Amino acid sequence: MDTQVAELLERARQAQANAHAPYSHFRVGAALVTASGKYYSGANVENASYGLTVCAERSAIFQMVGAGEREIAALLVVGDCDDFLPPCGACRQVIAEFAAPATPVFMCRRDGAYQRTTVAELMPHVFRLLK
Repeated sequence: MDTQVAELLERARQAQANAHAPYSHFRVGAALVTASGKYYSGANVENASYGLTVCAERSAIFQMVGAGEREIAALLVVGDCDDFLPPCGACRQVIAEFAAPATPVFMCRRDGAYQRTTVAELMPHVFRLLK
């Protein structure tokens, strides 16, 4: 595992430990590094009104944006599962807003094994506002 992926995984696991998942009991953590080298992480935060739930990936991205950053260089997501955890559709759209098509996305299993993909592979037909 390269050092950047290891750092992302460690930060994602720390965030995952703080997840608020009283309904699904499915804790997820995400971490990203920006083009400037800063790291941000987030956890899923569930709500009794499920539509108000926020995924870990969006939580990390919102932290990044709130700090004034706008460009994801790499993102990693890990959950309480034995399969590689891909971002949901809503998260894919938000990731695509702040990442280049070739940006790596690492989908991790509970044991830390990961599969590398890119934003373009996750979201081949990304929505963009027409200008």
